[in-house]
Amino acid sequence: MNEITEEKKILITGITGLVGSFTARHFLKSGFQVTGLKRDNSDLSLLKDIENQIVWYEGDVLDILALEKSIENVDYVVHAAAIVSFAPKDRKRMFKTNVEGTINVVNLCLEKNIKKLCFVSSVAALGRKIPNEKTLNHTIKINEKATWKEDALNSNYAKTKYLAEMEVWRGQSEGLDSVIVNPSLILGEADWNKSSTQLLKYVYDEHKFYPEGNLNYVDVEDVAACIYKLTTSDISNERFILSAGQIIYKDFFEKVALRFYKKAPSTLLSKSLTEIVWRFEAIKSFFTGNAPLITKETALSSNHSFEYQNDKIKKTLDFSFKSLDQSLDRICKNLLKKCTTDSLVRIE
Repeated sequence: MNEITEEKKILITGITGLVGSFTARHFLKSGFQVTGLKRDNSDLSLLKDIENQIVWYEGDVLDILALEKSIENVDYVVHAAAIVSFAPKDRKRMFKTNVEGTINVVNLCLEKNIKKLCFVSSVAALGRKIPNEKTLNHTIKINEKATWKEDALNSNYAKTKYLAEMEVWRGQSEGLDSVIVNPSLILGEADWNKSSTQLLKYVYDEHKFYPEGNLNYVDVEDVAACIYKLTTSDISNERFILSAGQIIYKDFFEKVALRFYKKAPSTLLSKSLTEIVWRFEAIKSFFTGNAPLITKETALSSNHSFEYQNDKIKKTLDFSFKSLDQSLDRICKNLLKKCTTDSLVRIE
């Protein structure tokens, strides 16, 4: 652990999640005292080797008393707590956590005179618009200057992150130093039944369909590194897209399949077939209670190509992102190792 002249303290909300756990490691290695919120039933598997190094408080961002206790006497706050879902049944819960939770965090940061708040948003908060005839077959480039516009391509999740950002900007106008990061699809070692890691399990399970369009990606290690650098810098009242690049789904799935020694999806999920699939998934989700693999929102967005530009963060921090091959080499290897370990445990 690096030595610093005076121990600094940071609260990380959402610390048990993918971004929060990797961010916690980064700050711990740099000599920070890290504080986190957890519920009684929180899954701490991503933190099992560093759990004892974290100062814990019971509660979440909707529990104002617990949040106030956790934020007392800390220097910085990284707000990464959020619900990511494209399932209609999660809409109300997502708005409450993502928007109301951020209101609570911003208000307490102002009240406690926190040095800086780093808000982990999403590229979804930048908004997307269905291409017109001139741009229909072209990749739409989006940067930090993008302004939100209501459109069918914007999911409920996107709306919650946009509204949450408005609260951070409001905090800035009231004197709070803050910075916003907008990651694209975050790749990392996590429970592959949750969030973006489900894409990797989709390939591991040898599903045969792949959608049109492309995805923008970033390694969770790079996200954590940028969060640390921005939070501890004198940069304030700015937002930064965190995205390493883009790739079409077919090529992405082939890269993952190669590392899992699996057969890659080989059948294009056409627009008409996508319409059928998301409806089927909605019905199945209603009866099983499981999150649908494809929703109306994700089906619509998968038919278009967007590129989130990373020039600003690269120039500001002189930062270089990991290549997709570097990320997948590490992530797929670790997921395979965990899969093998879990299988052995079940056999025993």
